[in-house]
Amino acid sequence: MKIGILRIGQVDSYIVNRIHENLQMIFPNTKCALIEEMLPIPEIAFEIAREQYRSDVILAKVQSFAAKEKGVDRVLGIVDLDLFVPNLNFVFGEAECPGRAALISLWRLRPEFYGKRANMEVFLERSTKEAVHELGHTLGLTHCTNVFCVMFFSNSIFDSDRKRSFFCNKCYLEAEVVINDLG
Repeated sequence: MKIGILRIGQVDSYIVNRIHENLQMIFPNTKCALIEEMLPIPEIAFEIAREQYRSDVILAKVQSFAAKEKGVDRVLGIVDLDLFVPNLNFVFGEAECPGRAALISLWRLRPEFYGKRANMEVFLERSTKEAVHELGHTLGLTHCTNVFCVMFFSNSIFDSDRKRSFFCNKCYLEAEVVINDLG
């Protein structure tokens, strides 16, 4: 399986590179590549009343990109905007389940967002967890009931901090089947 990482709007290249490195370790039987092209932020995604961006609109752009991208099985879009979906206050990310496109937002993953001191390692760990979680959805994995599994639904940053950056045994086996089928 080959994962392409796509920047959407201005995203710190150091963060993207570190997420790339972490994904290589978590998915050792896959290839991970940074996509040189950068997608612009779709203006229609901005909801003025909420001062947030609709993740489904941005995910649709990632889906369109993934459909055209040759030699890549999955595309992970990374954006640094506050995302939401209707009926939720915010989301850390969204993905096709199953499918080829996933999206994560860095916006609410920084400790500073919660009034804490900046901590790059905490920020990178959270970013990696969300990337693995959304890529797991593209493999057909649904939310897990194991609070430590990366596929557990994060309703808050506390849920994200509690879980690990890898799959529980059950989710790992389900993911391996799909990854092996992709070659």
